[in-house]
Amino acid sequence: QVQLVESGGGSVQAGGSLRLSCAASGYTACMSWFRQAPGKEREGVAGIYTIGRNTFYTDSVKGRFTISRDNAKNTAYLQMNSLKPEDTAMYYCAGAANVWNCGLAPERYNFWGQGTQVAVSS
Repeated sequence: QVQLVESGGGSVQAGGSLRLSCAASGYTACMSWFRQAPGKEREGVAGIYTIGRNTFYTDSVKGRFTISRDNAKNTAYLQMNSLKPEDTAMYYCAGAANVWNCGLAPERYNFWGQGTQVAVSS
């Protein structure tokens, strides 16, 4: 069982930036970020493969968010710029055991962190 620990959430005004970190205790084929706002379904935000470091994003964050990773530290990062109030949510880090599970569908992921809150005020 791989454990994931997120950090870096907080409160910021619209237009500001935050950087989230996710440290994994073991190997995952990819690491991704998901978010869930109150009353809404969990949605995929961004992900990065361990081998090759290819990335993928949901359309609403392209050009504003950047996902990266340090394989030596088994840590993934989500740099969030130009934040908007609609980005407010609990952000979760997730890891997939196999490459074919990677993507933006939360039900395909094996390991989850506890979440970190991001609040963006207007």
